[in-house]
Amino acid sequence: MITRRLPVGVLASGRGSNLQALIDHIEAGRLDAEIRVVVSDVKDAQALERARRHGIDACYIDPGPRRTILTAEAEERYVQCMRDHGVELIALAGFMRILKERFLAAHAGRILNIHPALLPSFPGLQAQRQAFEYGVKVSGCTVHFVDAGIDTGPIIIQASVPVRDDDTVASLSERILEEEHRIYAEAIQLFAEGRLRVEGRRVIIEGPRVEG
Repeated sequence: MITRRLPVGVLASGRGSNLQALIDHIEAGRLDAEIRVVVSDVKDAQALERARRHGIDACYIDPGPRRTILTAEAEERYVQCMRDHGVELIALAGFMRILKERFLAAHAGRILNIHPALLPSFPGLQAQRQAFEYGVKVSGCTVHFVDAGIDTGPIIIQASVPVRDDDTVASLSERILEEEHRIYAEAIQLFAEGRLRVEGRRVIIEGPRVEG
């Protein structure tokens, strides 16, 4: 029996460690997905090279002059790229731009993000440092649907990471990243299986959840 693979597009701005983790899960047969394209707003992003090493289409699309968002023209090019590659789910993997109406409308309910904190606490940039400097005893990461806010979409999965007395921002970030690599693939697998149902702010996972 041939298992259908979910066509995924990945947006990334940096080194692409979460992208690599998704590739590894797919190649190990733990994730029923196919990454069709990786797109970056940074010409020399390491994520693009990671994709090319695995035979995945990879391209840079100029985001326009504004630092935090895509211009309307750039959004249209991003949307068209996803359409051309037959993408059904978009995974943000360290993509450092806020997506606006055109992109969100074209992919409503089909964009996921991984955030290195237990939302709704510590949204935005440098979430690990925010949590560490606040003095929390438990941090973690969150996979959520993307909406028009900053890290405000409905939460799919979270994983907790204890903050040790001898932690630094770097050591805490590394342990959070390990959990990111695990739960992002799990969330995408649940999406691929059609097991995610959104009711208001709540995401219902239908059927038993098997943690990887």
